[in-house]
Amino acid sequence: MPEPVWQKSSFSGDDASTDCVEVAVASSGEAMLLRESDESGAVLHVRPASLRALLSAFKASST
Repeated sequence: MPEPVWQKSSFSGDDASTDCVEVAVASSGEAMLLRESDESGAVLHVRPASLRALLSAFKASST
């Protein structure tokens, strides 16, 4: 099974020491993976629709 390719938010900046949330696509393609960069062993598996709903709720609450 290939290792996921993790991406961090552009809001985290270029500083490698900055802790941030990272996201990747599961090898099955059916789930998104989320982790905190300083706790890379703890990975959440979420469905893409659930992640979209969460991000939409964050955006709605910030306006």
